[in-house]
Amino acid sequence: MSEDHTGLAERPVDPSDGVAPSAGRRALDVAGALAGLLLLSVPLLLLYGLVRLTSPGPGVFRQTRVGQGGRPFTMYKFRTMRQGVGGLTVTANCDPRLTRVGKLLRRWSLDELPQLVNVLRGQMTLVGPRPETYDLAVHYDARCRWIFDHRPGLTGVSEVRFRDFDVLGPGEEVDLVNYIERIVPARVAVDAVYLREPTLGATVRALVDTVRHILGFTLPPIEAPPLQAPPGEDGGRREG
Repeated sequence: MSEDHTGLAERPVDPSDGVAPSAGRRALDVAGALAGLLLLSVPLLLLYGLVRLTSPGPGVFRQTRVGQGGRPFTMYKFRTMRQGVGGLTVTANCDPRLTRVGKLLRRWSLDELPQLVNVLRGQMTLVGPRPETYDLAVHYDARCRWIFDHRPGLTGVSEVRFRDFDVLGPGEEVDLVNYIERIVPARVAVDAVYLREPTLGATVRALVDTVRHILGFTLPPIEAPPLQAPPGEDGGRREG
């Protein structure tokens, strides 16, 4: 994958208070995260041990991501890649940096389960835009930067209703330019469908869609309108 920055503008992510989830969504976050951590405590320990035993390195991967209002937080994942191997922070399922166990974890989205801790801490929400890395976020253009106002999610509409090949042609690589100029605007437009009206009903439907997606059901893509005025553009006020 190419990391050529040619022609890409770069601007820091300015921090703000952002747009917090409603009280109802936060209550669902706490209940869901607690239930998930309690019910999955044994599988989480087994997965941690499997990662440690099958490749050198820590079981849990920690990385600074863009949080609500553009503020940094440490996100947790089960490690799926080999240690000490650099490259673009966008990772495809065919990426040679992935371990054998890592490929399986990603296939079933099991690598994301440690983020239940982030949800419980209030750094993430159950449903929202996926948290971006800062080295990619600095390249987002003005149409897409509003996405950093919102608290990132463990899952989201774009996670289950959007795929890179929806905008890329056969054989095209997920390189930096394609990611920033084509994938990001399309993905943000899909997330905007939920973020314009993030009700509890819409949140539960997104969670159900996530379960169906993990179980192998094919979910049709969302026909998202072009990006217009950013949702929640009233700054740091709480939604709803």
